[in-house]
Amino acid sequence: MPFAVYVLGLAVFAQGTSEFMLSGLLSDIAADLHVSVPTAGLLTSAFAIGMVIGAPAMALLSRNRPRRRALLFFLGVFVAVHVVGALTPNYPILLVTRVLGALANAGFWAVALVTAIDLVGPERRARATSVVVGGVTLACVVGVPAGAVLGGWWGWRAAFWAVALVSLPAVFAIARTVPNRATESTEAGGTGAATGSDRAGNATGHDGTGGVTGGMSAGRELRSLATPSLLRTLLLSALVQGATFGSFAYLEPIVTEVGGLDDGWVPLTLALFGVGSFVGVTIAGRIVDARPNTLITVGSAALATGWAALALTADRPAVLLVLVPIQGMLAFGTGTALIARVLRLAPPTSALAGAAATAAFNVGAALGPWFGGLAIDAGLGYRAPLWVSTALMFAALATTLLPDSRTTHASAAPELPGAHQRT
Repeated sequence: MPFAVYVLGLAVFAQGTSEFMLSGLLSDIAADLHVSVPTAGLLTSAFAIGMVIGAPAMALLSRNRPRRRALLFFLGVFVAVHVVGALTPNYPILLVTRVLGALANAGFWAVALVTAIDLVGPERRARATSVVVGGVTLACVVGVPAGAVLGGWWGWRAAFWAVALVSLPAVFAIARTVPNRATESTEAGGTGAATGSDRAGNATGHDGTGGVTGGMSAGRELRSLATPSLLRTLLLSALVQGATFGSFAYLEPIVTEVGGLDDGWVPLTLALFGVGSFVGVTIAGRIVDARPNTLITVGSAALATGWAALALTADRPAVLLVLVPIQGMLAFGTGTALIARVLRLAPPTSALAGAAATAAFNVGAALGPWFGGLAIDAGLGYRAPLWVSTALMFAALATTLLPDSRTTHASAAPELPGAHQRT
């Protein structure tokens, strides 16, 4: 695996820490900025909304840009808005910084996913995807609990400063290791598997600067993504992530208010979720190419059952601490399989495949906390987000069983039931 792929995972680690760390800081932010916990929870939704808007928009803006330059620009903006967020005493300004940070994060994700799979051969796409997504799960294991600890010691602003500081090494590493032409994998220490893309010229969608050519117009590219199989996969991804973040965003009050544990258990619980997530991504990266349908369908069924079980038993600390990492493993393992499937179903020259996967992921990440907050505001208590997650997962499970129109391809590969995909 080219070293540059791991560098992209490092940058995603910093960004994933920012996206998820609020789940351990909500009460502190709410008290400091004089808002309610559900209102503070909207900071998570705001970040996700920025990702939804930014994923396709930033991907289009970066289509003809050298990829290293685009990655450095997005990461630089990300660092800047976290400095502003750490300094502001105002909730609306913090909300705006979350949206702007998400726009930068979305642009980085869209470019990073395409760059990572171009640095390796087709047979290693899922592994490269798992390395990049693994940065998110590592953030859940290390970054998010560390943010909760820093917040407990020095206040929530310390976590924002830490994200900015951790991002700086990634800036320098990307500048040194990510080639401007992503297809030149030998330059990054790769095997040269992607060099055939160079010989294929415009057929691979790259220009001499390492950007994506404009051989396919933005409109045509968007239409090429609007296939039934791909749209259903994106819907399923949104539902799975909505269920995940509908509960994860409120994990702090679930642990303390429902589980009856003290604040010191919050970082540990976040770390358990992160460990489960890391295990799930690692396993998915190794088996998704061989058994994608089984992983997605069984994962969805297990998640629906798990969220229901957690909703019923969250007041039992021992059960809570066992189920949290299991749900993290299932959620991120299934999510990795869905992202890999989006990249397979999309046209090979698409610059928007990664953006589509990112947007779907964050539609769920926006709606889940919002639905969970509505349930809390309705007086249903802090257990309610767990039932919201259960409902979303049963909707996801139903989506896997929907009939899909058949399309003809040169060859068929394993996929969701009733769907066809390109190889």
